[in-house]
Amino acid sequence: MNVNTNLLFWDAASQKETDAIYRHEWILREDLCKWRWILVLLKLISPLLLFVFMTTTLAQSQTLATVPNVDLNKYAGKWYEIASYPQRFQKGCHCTTAEYTLSEKGYVIVENRCNKYSVNGQQVYIKGKAFVDKGSGNAKLKVQFFWPFKAKYWIIDLAADYSYAVVSRPNRKYLWILSRTTRMSPILYQQILTRLKEKGFDLTKIQITQQV
Repeated sequence: MNVNTNLLFWDAASQKETDAIYRHEWILREDLCKWRWILVLLKLISPLLLFVFMTTTLAQSQTLATVPNVDLNKYAGKWYEIASYPQRFQKGCHCTTAEYTLSEKGYVIVENRCNKYSVNGQQVYIKGKAFVDKGSGNAKLKVQFFWPFKAKYWIIDLAADYSYAVVSRPNRKYLWILSRTTRMSPILYQQILTRLKEKGFDLTKIQITQQV
């Protein structure tokens, strides 16, 4: 019996090609199923993501408002930092305080202190001046530690009794929550955070300041 070996080889090759096509089709079907599920999930979560994005963008696009008026005589004195956005110039700071004194020349003397790297660490100190922006109700100032550079200091939240204050800048990249005492009521702190969120601040960036 004569067997056509060429035909056998052709049949084996054809079977391999067929198997490869089936495997390829199966992989494509699996991929299509995965993409279908992804599309379904995107349809479900897209409205939520859009809402979060629009809410955050709208809040941040709004001009940051300050309090209408600040009595600098009441604002003067010592403040304890309760929380803040971490900054390079405050790296390693514990027990951070700010003290403001009205000068006879019309500006505010600013004295910042903190203990480096621990609550018992070496105290560092810097002194500067703050100048009030005219027409701001004393709520907008410019602080100068090194001439000729000045940084904006906006008071965006303030207790009626001047027991706490919140300071930032128009770009919302800086934030300080201040208190007259080293501790703040958790309820009050949460109320402040709620208002900050409404003003477009990212609460995940806030870091509690260790005080003694």
